[in-house]
Amino acid sequence: MGAAVRDTNLAGARLAREAADRWTAKTPDKPRFVAGSIGPLNRMLSMSSDVNDPGARLVTFDQVYDAYREQVVALHEGGVDLFLIETITDTLNCKAAIKAVLDLEDEGYEPLPIWISGTITDRSGRTLSGQTAEAFWNSVKHAKPFAVGFNCALGAELMRPHIAELARVADTLIAAYPNAGLPNAFGEYDEEPHQTGAHLHEWAESGLVNILGGCCGTTPDHIAHVAQAVAGLKPRVVPERPKAMRLAGLEPFELV
Repeated sequence: MGAAVRDTNLAGARLAREAADRWTAKTPDKPRFVAGSIGPLNRMLSMSSDVNDPGARLVTFDQVYDAYREQVVALHEGGVDLFLIETITDTLNCKAAIKAVLDLEDEGYEPLPIWISGTITDRSGRTLSGQTAEAFWNSVKHAKPFAVGFNCALGAELMRPHIAELARVADTLIAAYPNAGLPNAFGEYDEEPHQTGAHLHEWAESGLVNILGGCCGTTPDHIAHVAQAVAGLKPRVVPERPKAMRLAGLEPFELV
């Protein structure tokens, strides 16, 4: 379906724009916004494609950039309000997507906010390309995203410590949309809506988050329970961090 990337994203953005505008007109006190979702690729820049050759790659940075650029141009022209670079498994791929978005302004497009959402793939607390939560933030903060967080892979119970770590270090909004628990042997999700709502209520009550939602296995009922569970709770206060040189490989490095 590679040849349909532009058409698919353009049509999807336009449909979402129409739906958001229709609902905003009905309830102007609660405006709806359209996020242009930019997901992961099936090729990684950070990891070798050959166990016998650490330097082997199936794609170059420029090829990944071009793939993302085609998508972000179509989403922008379709009328999105912001870009959501999500389910990030490889931070170097994410950097290519960020560059594709930021370059649009140089080409005369209106600059739009960026929301960045990584994914912690297992109990190790690292992304698939090996970074910790803080190292991931250090790698993408140059994009000045209005929100950063995690989605997918884990349910709320297992995701919580990683969201808490991001909330500690990121001087921007924290967003999270976990799965409905972990999948069972049949690939289905057993966590009930009230269970997801209870988990995310505790996150909000603890001051960890600003934006919440649901990923794999969640349904409209899950989202309704989450909305009810956090209604009236105060969002996280964005911290002011002292200035320092903060770098990252797989681990964070800070020079103060």
